[in-house]
Formats: sequence, C-alpha cells, structure tokens
Amino acid sequence: MKVKKNIIIGCTGSVATIKLPLLVERLRQLANVEVEVRVIVTEHAQHFFSRANLPGEVLLYTDQDEWASWQKRGDPVLHIELGKWADLLVIAPLDANSLAKMANGLCDNLLLCTTRAWDPAKPLLFCPAMNTRMWQHPTTAVQVETLKSWGHREVPCIAKTLMCGDTGPGAMAEVDTIVATIEETIDAKVIAE
Repeated sequence: MKVKKNIIIGCTGSVATIKLPLLVERLRQLANVEVEVRVIVTEHAQHFFSRANLPGEVLLYTDQDEWASWQKRGDPVLHIELGKWADLLVIAPLDANSLAKMANGLCDNLLLCTTRAWDPAKPLLFCPAMNTRMWQHPTTAVQVETLKSWGHREVPCIAKTLMCGDTGPGAMAEVDTIVATIEETIDAKVIAE
C-alpha cells in the first residue's frame, strides 16, 4: 500500500524555477508514495514558468491568494493552513534574496510566511540556486548554516554553466537528486512514525 504525503513546493525568483513542471511530474510518478502537490510561488518566480505547464489538479498559490482568502477575524490564514496541510515543504529553487530573508526571519510573502510558521517537527528541504559569485559571497555560507541549524535540510547546489554564461557552483541540484532526497526524507519519516 502506498503512503500518502502532502508536499508543498516553494519557488523563488531564480531561473531554476523553469524546472518546476518537471519536478511536479517526477514527484507524481513516485512508486511507493501517493503524493498531492501544492505550489507556492513568489512574485518573481512567476516570470520563469507558465501555469499551463502544471497539471490542472495542482493548486498554485501566490501572494494575492494570501490576501484574498482573509476578510475578517476567524477566516483561515492561508500560510497557516498550508503549513497544517503539508507533510513536507521543499523550496526549489531558493534564491539568494529569499535565503537571506529566511535566515533573518523576514516573512514578506506567502512562501516566507509559510516557512516562518513551519512546524519544526516536519521536514523542510531547501535547494539553493544563484550565480556563482552570489554563492561564493561569505554571507551565503552563514545563511545556509543558519537554516541547517534549525533542522532544515540542504539539497546542495551543483557546478555547471549557468544561464548567464558563468561556470561554477550555484546551480540548483538536478531534479532527480531533489526527488531522491524527498523520497529518502519521506521514507525516514515513515519509519520514525
């Protein structure tokens, strides 16, 4: 019998967001896990993919949904409800700007509000993606270590020729690596339960 898991994929303003449709497709093909996927995108992430490339049943949330869903006291708060619904949060890609905000506790959009209110007993995976010079900036390592110190799990970036033409570390991990890490995390969580 397949285990059922609810997964949120968060995407930030990195060109690696173009891999979102492939990531969703691969997650839905997992053999041992029945996955329901919901997606949260930042304003800038929306530049890098088309909603039409995601399956129709995959719910996609933007900052506008956060504000449209709440009208009065007692109404559900979207970032809280998403955190309750999900078993796992995967930020793929996590750009330099959102990494810095997250490591410093800022939460000025739906995705970062969801991470700030995330239950630390549940797994959160993050997949950094940025230009090599941004990756090599001294503050990046500190920010990554901060997230890891909170129990979040890094899916390390890789070195390759980036979209800007530079070659070096900073590219988001391959989709197959991300999916394998998700599957491993789910398996470990199921065993622990």
